[in-house]
Order: sequence, then C-alpha cells, then structure tokens
Amino acid sequence: MRTDEREWGPPWTHGGEHRHRRPPPFVRWLLAAVIAWIQVAGTTFAAEHQSGREALDPLAYLLLIAGPVALLLRRRHPVPVLGVAFGTTLTYWLLGYPEGPIFIALAIAFFTAVAKGERRAAAAVAIAGYFGFLWGPYLLGDRDTPDPGAILGLAAWIIAIAAGAEMARTRRQQMIESRQRRAEEGRRQASEERERIARELHDVLAHNISLINVQAGVALHLMDKDPEQARTALAAIKAESKGALQEVRSVLEVLRRVDETAPRAPAPSLERLDDLVAAMSAAGIEVEVRTQGAVRTLPANIELAGFRIVQEALTNVARHAGTDRATVLIDYDSDALTIQIDDDGSGTGPPGDGAGNGIAGMRERAVALAGQFSAAPRADGGFRVSARLPLEAPK
Repeated sequence: MRTDEREWGPPWTHGGEHRHRRPPPFVRWLLAAVIAWIQVAGTTFAAEHQSGREALDPLAYLLLIAGPVALLLRRRHPVPVLGVAFGTTLTYWLLGYPEGPIFIALAIAFFTAVAKGERRAAAAVAIAGYFGFLWGPYLLGDRDTPDPGAILGLAAWIIAIAAGAEMARTRRQQMIESRQRRAEEGRRQASEERERIARELHDVLAHNISLINVQAGVALHLMDKDPEQARTALAAIKAESKGALQEVRSVLEVLRRVDETAPRAPAPSLERLDDLVAAMSAAGIEVEVRTQGAVRTLPANIELAGFRIVQEALTNVARHAGTDRATVLIDYDSDALTIQIDDDGSGTGPPGDGAGNGIAGMRERAVALAGQFSAAPRADGGFRVSARLPLEAPK
C-alpha cells in the first residue's frame, strides 16, 4: 500500500467498492488547534467584559481544550467524541465560567454524528443539551428562568445544525451511490466490450482458418497431380493467413490502446465484400453478390455487423454446406439493411442445427442492433441465413 493511502484513511468505504479519502493528519490537527485557540482566546477576551462569573482557572481551560482535542477522532468514533464534547461543554456551562465561543467543538461533533448516520445519539444529545443548557443553571440557582428568546434561539440553532448535517449525509450517500452506479456501468461496458472483441476474434479466426483448411486440403490433394494448382492454393493460404494476422492484430490493438493511435487496417465493412468473395473463390466457393436499392455508406456498426454476418455465413457454406456455390443479397432499404445468404447444399447448416458459436454470434450481432435474424433450411433445398438491421435514426 502506498503511503498516501495509509495517511488518507481506510482504502474502502461502505460496500467495499469505492475509495473515500480522508483529510491527512496535519489537517485534522490544524482544525483541532484552530478551534481550541478560538474557544480559549475568544472566551478569555470575552471574560474581561463580564462580571458575576467564575474566573477562568486551569479546569476551565482544560474543559475548553478537551472538546477540540476529541475532534481528532470524530470520523472514526463520532458518538464517543460527541459525548466528550457535550460533557465538557455542559460542565463548563454549569460551573458558571464566562460565556464565549465555547460551543464550536460541540457543534462540529454534533454535525459529524448526524452526517455519519448516528441520529439516535445526536437526538439524545440535542434533547439533553436543550434542557441542560437552558434549565441547568436555573436549577443550580446561578441564573434566572430562561427567557423566550433563549428558548427559541437554542432550538433554532439545534434544528439548523441538524438539518445541515442531514443534508450533508444525504449528499454524501448520493455521491457514493453515484460512484457505485458509474462503477457498475463501467463493468457492464467492459463486459460488453469483451464480448464484442470475442465475437470479432471468433469471426476473423473461424473464417480465415476455415478457408485455410479448405485450401490446404486442395493443395495436399493436388500436390502430385497438379503442382501448379497446388502452388495457387498455397499462395491463397499465405494471403489468407496474412489477412487473418492483420485483423487479429487490429482487434488486439483495441485492447491495448497502444498510444491511442488509429487502426492500421480499415474496419471491416460491406465495401470489402469483393475481398471476401475473392477469398471464397480461392477456396473453391463461387459467390454471387446482388444488391438492391441505393448503395451507400451506412453507420459503422451496421457496416461491421453486415460484413461479419456475410463472412460467417459464407464460412459455414465452405465448412458444412457441401456445395461450391452461394448467393449474397444486399438490400439497401430506406430504413434498414437486409442481408440474405443462400446456398444449394445439403440444407443441414452447421452441426447442432446452428447451435454453435457462428449462428449464435450472427444472431447476437443482429439483436444488438435491434434487428431480426433467422437461419434455417430452405423449402426447395439448401440453407438460408437472413438478417434485417434497422438503420440508426438521423441525429
């Protein structure tokens, strides 16, 4: 633990989730010294202009100093400190010593107790102090019956201090709850970011490694029969692996936030469908892309989700469909982007009827954008993946 954490008090506040810094020791000692000086010096000065009161003696000064010294422990032990401040101040008052600024330590201790939630102790001291300071001297025969001004004035002071302390306590609680909400929101966002990056890594690796696997099989099959065709497949493997490494590096840089630099590679978007089609063609899958509506650049999250859905669907075609043809339809509607990928293969889709990460990942991307998604065999044979992604409302 660092030195500043030790000096600023316990590292965790209520709930164990948020740091609450406390004044360092020299501030607490300075406050106690200032209050003690005010009470002693102020009362000494006031005593020079009063008559009929007991002279200040060592006991009086001890009582004036005890309360401020007790304030050093007010944050850790608010109730005992309140008791000490109340007892010493009331004792000073009942012994008939000169009036002066003798209530400062008591007021601060009372304020702290209420702010710390010690309402019962504060209420008990308020009631005892109200009657003790007003009627104690009268019962001891030192003063006359309290006048209405003193009765109402003391009540007003007690209410004002209690109200101010309660407001401070409420404000402090609101700040703690606000920090808790921000921390919870930060954890939620971090979890969502991890899930998003996990989807990105899955889509990148599943697609490229699947194509590499297909092309490696082709190369092995043609190694002896057609070396030139095998060489073409190996070149495609090299290109695909390089592209996969670049995309993985780009995703990992988001985690590292290296120097907050811009990504080295462009973000995947529908504009890169030609590269995707070329990669599928090198793997022996002929892909026909058709578009409807006005082709235009869409919001980045729509572009990314659209590209990844097409990529994952074509990966499933290469791995599971048992066909060498697929069709991609991109429909640029006025309020949504519709994507449809069809193949004329076996129609079984991924193993487990789409229960794997691929189908689940595509569905999560669509749902995250308030869209719809479906993946099922077609009635006339083959398999269809369809997604409708509503466009963001213009700002």
